[in-house]
Amino acid sequence: MSATWSLDRPTDPPVTEPEDGPGDVAAHAGVSSASGYDALRADIRRLSTLLGQTLVQHGGPELLELVEQVRRLSRSALAGDTDGDAEITRLLKGLDAGTAVALARAFSQYFQLANIAEQRHRARELAAGAPRGRGPLHRLMERLTGSADGASPEEVQEVLTRAELRPVFTAHPTESSRQSVLAILRRVAEGLDREAPDEELAALVELLWQTDELRPGKPTVADEAQAIGWYMERLGRVALPNLIGAFEREVRAAGFTVPDQARPLALGCWVGGDRDGNPNVTPAVTRQVLELYSDRAISIHTDLVDELIQELSISTRVVGVSEELRGSLARDRRALPEVYEKFIRLNQHEPYRLKLSYVRARLLNTRTRLVGQGPHRPGVDYLGPSGYVEDLALIDRSLREHLGGRIADGTLARARRTARALGLHLAELDIREHSERHHDALAAVYDQLGELDKPYAQLSRDERTRLLSAELDGGRPLIRRHYGLPDGAVDVLGVFDLLHDVQHEYGPEAAQTYIVSMCQGIDDMLAVTVLARETFMVELHQNPRSSVDLVPLFETVAELSQAGALLDGLLSVPGYRQHVRNRGDVQEVMLGYSDSNKGAGITTSQWQIHRAQRQLRDIGAKHGVRLRLFHGRGGSVGRGGGPSGEAVASQPFGTVDATMKVTEQGEVISDKYSLPALASRNLEIMLAAVLDATLLHQSSRWDERTLERWDAAMDVVSDAARTAYIGLISRPGLPDFFAAATPVDELGKLNVGSRPSRRPGRDTPTLDDLRAIPWVFGWTQTRMVVPGWYGLGSGLRAARDAGYGDVLDEMRRWAFFTNLLGNVEMTLAKTDLRIADFYVSELVDPALHPIFGDIVAEHERTVREVLELTSSNVLLARHPILRGTLAVRASYLEPLHHLQVELLSQTRQTEQPDPDLHRALLLTVNGIAAGLRNTG
Repeated sequence: MSATWSLDRPTDPPVTEPEDGPGDVAAHAGVSSASGYDALRADIRRLSTLLGQTLVQHGGPELLELVEQVRRLSRSALAGDTDGDAEITRLLKGLDAGTAVALARAFSQYFQLANIAEQRHRARELAAGAPRGRGPLHRLMERLTGSADGASPEEVQEVLTRAELRPVFTAHPTESSRQSVLAILRRVAEGLDREAPDEELAALVELLWQTDELRPGKPTVADEAQAIGWYMERLGRVALPNLIGAFEREVRAAGFTVPDQARPLALGCWVGGDRDGNPNVTPAVTRQVLELYSDRAISIHTDLVDELIQELSISTRVVGVSEELRGSLARDRRALPEVYEKFIRLNQHEPYRLKLSYVRARLLNTRTRLVGQGPHRPGVDYLGPSGYVEDLALIDRSLREHLGGRIADGTLARARRTARALGLHLAELDIREHSERHHDALAAVYDQLGELDKPYAQLSRDERTRLLSAELDGGRPLIRRHYGLPDGAVDVLGVFDLLHDVQHEYGPEAAQTYIVSMCQGIDDMLAVTVLARETFMVELHQNPRSSVDLVPLFETVAELSQAGALLDGLLSVPGYRQHVRNRGDVQEVMLGYSDSNKGAGITTSQWQIHRAQRQLRDIGAKHGVRLRLFHGRGGSVGRGGGPSGEAVASQPFGTVDATMKVTEQGEVISDKYSLPALASRNLEIMLAAVLDATLLHQSSRWDERTLERWDAAMDVVSDAARTAYIGLISRPGLPDFFAAATPVDELGKLNVGSRPSRRPGRDTPTLDDLRAIPWVFGWTQTRMVVPGWYGLGSGLRAARDAGYGDVLDEMRRWAFFTNLLGNVEMTLAKTDLRIADFYVSELVDPALHPIFGDIVAEHERTVREVLELTSSNVLLARHPILRGTLAVRASYLEPLHHLQVELLSQTRQTEQPDPDLHRALLLTVNGIAAGLRNTG
């Protein structure tokens, strides 16, 4: 009996994969070279052998034999043997609950081990693709200094000065694996890197088996912050300073300079600030989360300062220091005499060590002040990062003035990069709230004042716009706080008050973005501006200033279609235009991918986001305002996911302007950021893509007539695709079909995140109430993956029928179109309607089966149209190794799907299912998510 599970080699692979740009679909999905695949295969064989030994230890030879029997039957079923399907069904129906749990865990842990090995080899492959430092940034700088591309040196320098990429870790964790499990898997990867002996790896596999994959309870917001904070701290310690250092070297080698204020990379976060639909995010929780992030940032900085204290043993008996440094030491002595008394004897002639001891004391005093919410004391602690950054800069200047330039380029340079990137807050916390909450608060205020002819809630949007515009023009205090706040406004104003207080305790950089979700009218943005004014964060008249960015979030197709008009109207309001002027004439706008996809399908969602960016670009130019676009992308293709570099390259010309924010969440975070090398390369790909788009894509690459042709064709594609998608989701019985065919109702018990899976409101939930994440999660578990492809086939067919066949072929040169096709092709490769048929036939009322017939018909249509456009006879023809990898994964996914169907059937037949059966069911959810590397 073998204890080895192998990752079988695809049939007749080529020696190498095609060489595509960084961020292409193959690199995003896994290893893409034959050599990388062979190395990965060896690691997975080694780990699966150890897993097999663990199964024997814990379940006896019978468990391993059962696993092997199920796997053999699965491979037979995949090969087209219908008896294999029947045999698997028969075998699983006879399992007791305990054996079902063990079987689900066995296949789930196989995928967990395979995934961490794949991450490791993906990082190696990406590094091997950029030998001797010739990564994406290096190649970009070569292009910029060459004669072929048109950006002038002055333009390049200006963009490099204000460039900033900010990945934003969101409050939608779709990571189904516990942090405890992920921590063990990271140790496995480190062991493989060190070529650890089998005994060490076997202990880790044993530890993995003895660790419960399922969370014992629903995580709190603080739990989520701890988990996300771990990733952000790792990025702050390793990936960010490393990559910023590489950025600076490449820039200088190309003949440009990096100003001290440059911050090409920074971190953002929503965990603890995203209030939309999550009642657990209270002002008290937000403060708690800020303390946690700040504590991690200060820990990073104190560790670096400790290194510098050990390193900078420079003595004034040997070399001089600047008068600036001497003067600062005198001021430090007056502010912190206890530090002087403690260190002067040892460091009398070592001014850098003495200076850094003062810096360290201020960092620790800052931590103490923030926890105690005490007042800032100048010279004793820091208010925001500026004082700390300046202390390090002062040391740097003194060193460089006294023959210490190479010394300054060491740990001190790393500390300065880290200080600029992280501040004292680790990540900037965004606040997000639903637009109606602001109107509810203003209704309470205005109704208490009794000034209006009718209640505020009865005002039309136009009436609210006129009222709030006049309010901003006037400048009176609307809220008379000494009379007390009306009940309906207490919660919302409490958040604004907290934001105001946080900026004065942590510095404005800690939290300076307020996002308005479901922004559908000018009045939605004016409402939040009035509330920000009432809490002293916006001043429009005397000494104009604003300390907060107010950001509209356009999520649905309807909102995206009017985004340009809304921004135009908003910037035409004098009071709001003054606010934007106060913010340096920069307006941030967020684009939501999830809800637009859920409501209209992937094709229309992507097209409307593309068109919205064009409108916003033109409106910004009209008003003399720079746009900072914030892309709310999810992990799966159905929520805007996919290769990040290609996504940036596919944006409309002129829409990327040196800065970009993009959400990162769930399984994408562990997949992209668990390993430092992979994190650095992913960030480098995105940063290079942002700079490339800014400097080399400010004008169209295609003539106007070509673009008009392509736009007309895409309009036809989008309209027909949307019609097909709406036809599916509006079909009578679709909510019942979705609930029955998928484990969506069971997902809430997986304890994935703190936010409810459905929006509050109706007594009888509908699809509209369901959030985008479980919508995608449910379809993915059944392998229908409807949100990732449905409708595109009908759209492409309609365009051909309308005479756009040749135009569609032309459009393969268009980055937007090829990115859409590539992402859909990957999703189609993960779709398996043979497996989906198991779910439908076993779990769904036969009266609803015609809905599945529609899904099958559209799938066939979409595959046919995509293959015609890619001139292929099989999906992923250009990536045969990836195609083979997915095929092998399918053989391990097959038993999990069969087991899930059986467990769903059993648990739904009783009001109180066996706890072990329910546990086994949730384990299959985990395992399928790991096998597909997707949840929501």
